Amino acid sequence: MPLSITLTINGEPRRIDLDDPRVTLLDLLRERLDLTGTKKGCDRGQCGACTILVDGRRINSCLALAISHDGAEILTIEGLARGDALHPVQQAFIAHDALQCGYCTPGQIMSAVGLIGEGQAGDDPERVREGMSGNLCRCGAYAGITEAVIEAQRALTSDAEKAA
Repeated sequence: MPLSITLTINGEPRRIDLDDPRVTLLDLLRERLDLTGTKKGCDRGQCGACTILVDGRRINSCLALAISHDGAEILTIEGLARGDALHPVQQAFIAHDALQCGYCTPGQIMSAVGLIGEGQAGDDPERVREGMSGNLCRCGAYAGITEAVIEAQRALTSDAEKAA
């Protein structure tokens, strides 16, 4: 018997029928909804390539059952940019060459957005590295990633202060 859940994905409310209650958010996003920006890396919650935001918090979507998040608001890499305007974290990743092969980049960016949103980024590189430690980069772009997170955090803080 199919189960039905409701999710808001990248701002769009969606009703989804699940044939199997064991489907993960990762598989739902990639295989059913064609949102392939979220990557399947280890499928064990160890690499962070599948990081998305659920109700504003970072999670490894490979470990999250879709049915457990009925009613949740989900943000994926596809939902960050506003039209042609990149999110400040995306802009900072480009400016700091914070990627090489790019496979981990969507998860890195989503983790950075979450880290900044949680107020955990700050200006301390060590604190940023610790906060991003759940996301692995096989190419070793960590220096650029750290610089990008710090720059994006400053830009977002500055934008928030200007708006206030």
